[in-house]
Amino acid sequence: METTIRNFQKSLLYLQEALQIENPDVIQRAGMIQFFEMTFELAWNTLKDYLQAQGFIDIKSPRSAIKKGFEIDLITDGEGWLKLLEDRNLTAHAYDEVMAKEIEKLIRKKYFPLIKELFDILHQK
Repeated sequence: METTIRNFQKSLLYLQEALQIENPDVIQRAGMIQFFEMTFELAWNTLKDYLQAQGFIDIKSPRSAIKKGFEIDLITDGEGWLKLLEDRNLTAHAYDEVMAKEIEKLIRKKYFPLIKELFDILHQK
């Protein structure tokens, strides 16, 4: 789990750095979305590893990890995380500039704070 959380932290820092660009161009926005995708993957895998280390062996998908994480108070906004999971699929349409801007807004306002909160909680454990 130690390697997973280190990779999660590194990816989170890259995403945070990308989010500091106030008016990203198309290439910068695409990079931001890519960092978001990578950070989400590492977030749920780190959560899964933590849960499995705690004896929850039935965690096989992001949805099951999110639900269990919410049940045991590792995730405070279960509904927000499930929406994040659903919207994660939108990133495949990042080539559409309007969609990419919408994804960027969601990452900035909703999803980065959720992912950061999970990292902080897991990092304390």
